[in-house]
Amino acid sequence: MPITEDDAALGAVYFEFTAIGHSLEVVAIPGATGLEVSAVAPASAARADLQRLALQKLKARLRSDQQQP
Repeated sequence: MPITEDDAALGAVYFEFTAIGHSLEVVAIPGATGLEVSAVAPASAARADLQRLALQKLKARLRSDQQQP
């Protein structure tokens, strides 16, 4: 996945994976803010896909937070 200017502005993003039965939860945490977002998918899903999903969710959350007064 190519790195965009938006990605570079996030800085380091940490991912935490937790198995929950037949599911896998991924949590994305940007080092600069400590904000957490999570996503759950089947345990058979590729970790790269889960990271991409959590990263997109994190970006959407940050955009949403910036738009609120």
